[in-house]
Amino acid sequence: MPNIKSAKKRVNVIATKTLRNKVINSALKTAIKKAYAAIENNSADKAEVVAYACKKIDQAASKGLIHKNCAARKKSNLTRKLNAVA
Repeated sequence: MPNIKSAKKRVNVIATKTLRNKVINSALKTAIKKAYAAIENNSADKAEVVAYACKKIDQAASKGLIHKNCAARKKSNLTRKLNAVA
């Protein structure tokens, strides 16, 4: 446990950021799973689900959770699979 006031403050800030990152990361993973499932099942709303997943990927990249090249690669893979089905 920290004794210095600034160190105590950092513990609180890190806890807040960790919680935010966990929420964003969880939403990202869920959106990607749903997008791949929609493509696999050839559902009617697969384009909307993929667009939503791309939005979540961009949000994670803007927050610094994933690298911008990783985000581009994930979006590219999703759209490539979507176009292959269509």
